[in-house]
Amino acid sequence: MKKQLLLVISLFSVLLFSACDETETVDDRWKIENEAQFTAIANNPEYTKLNSQSGNGFVMYKVLETGTGERSPYFTEQVKVLYTGWYKNIWDNPDTYSDENGNFITNKIVFDTTSKNNIARTFNVNGVVDGFSTALQNMKEGDKWEVWIPWKLGYGTNSSGTIKGYSTLVFEIELVKIVE
Repeated sequence: MKKQLLLVISLFSVLLFSACDETETVDDRWKIENEAQFTAIANNPEYTKLNSQSGNGFVMYKVLETGTGERSPYFTEQVKVLYTGWYKNIWDNPDTYSDENGNFITNKIVFDTTSKNNIARTFNVNGVVDGFSTALQNMKEGDKWEVWIPWKLGYGTNSSGTIKGYSTLVFEIELVKIVE
């Protein structure tokens, strides 16, 4: 009788544990939380939707400063840009950093910036991730935007340096000059 009871309990335990779905991984959670973060910005009326030139999705942007330039750069042109790129640390123990004014900002992991030396970088519009390129092709000289890029228009499923796959990227971009 004890063996049968033990067998029934064992069988019940196996069925119970096999019914639990523990297939969600850390990457799944990161992806879900980054998509929720982008969706929140997409629903924020302060931001404007901008379809990707590639047709693979859209970015959200907010104008911080309006420039005086007359045209936007083409995909094949070079530009001079000041920018800061970051992503949100959406888990416990976020890093902190201070902005140009000394204000501490939490949950913001800066992965690249020109603000340390304030020297604009020159590169091809088509030499950056799809979302960054999309923004540049719609900016005019002197424009400064905050741009939110979903993972599909950023680094996708792949990691790049400290940036995990599925990360929503945020850039503050100032188009300084279209290189003639």
